[in-house]
Amino acid sequence: MSTAIANHKVVSEKEWLKARLALLEEEKQLTHQRDALARKRRELPWVKVEKNYVFDGPNGKVKLSALFDGRSQLMIYHFMMGPDWPEGCPSCSFLVDHIDGAVVHLRQRDVTWLAVSRAPYPKIQAFKERMGWSFPWVSSYANDFNRDYHVSFTREEMAQGKAYYNFGTITDFPSEEAPGVSVFYKDDDGQVFHTYSSFARGGDILLGTYNWLDMGPKGRNEDGLSFPMAWVRHHDRYPDTGSASAKQKEAASCCSEEKAS
Repeated sequence: MSTAIANHKVVSEKEWLKARLALLEEEKQLTHQRDALARKRRELPWVKVEKNYVFDGPNGKVKLSALFDGRSQLMIYHFMMGPDWPEGCPSCSFLVDHIDGAVVHLRQRDVTWLAVSRAPYPKIQAFKERMGWSFPWVSSYANDFNRDYHVSFTREEMAQGKAYYNFGTITDFPSEEAPGVSVFYKDDDGQVFHTYSSFARGGDILLGTYNWLDMGPKGRNEDGLSFPMAWVRHHDRYPDTGSASAKQKEAASCCSEEKAS
């Protein structure tokens, strides 16, 4: 148990409520600031996409304009999975574990969501099946999409510490692939515009698990790790002992035995 948890202040219900109401005022301020920031995000100018990007998907070649799937907004998650990688990045997998349930709701608001990686499509499909995901995911292996949107780097750039990432950050990035989000709009004439991109911790808000952890007494509990997400594993590589899935399997087994008896 950490010192902060062991020695945490304990007060009466009245004192707790006073402290909670004071924090509530700060939470409300943050909510209003977030709303204002979202409005400014929508007011950003756009850039017309001039390149004719063609991706590989489950039905063969598909153009960027077709990825909108009949909607006017396209949100792309740049999933870290390079051409030679045997599997996708655990941290990106952690993020997209939150996606399948959201995709159907996004579609109701004129938004198509999908993932893009540089790995060849057969590798993407095999990993997607292993993880049990259903969201759309295409390959940019045969185009410059990842390079143009600054989430893939050459070995030379990495060796020289000149990977352009997060709008000008020159860094010795530890991987040839980086995470990010890019958003596009298609008008009635079929023209496509780049409206927004976000990288690094800009994607924090998409991690529902972190939002839940931030409400708990221990928070993210990552102090002392080699890096913040060092604890994260592919969801099929956590120990099953005591997990919800193990308990569900046990319950299902008991139900089957009861029906058989």
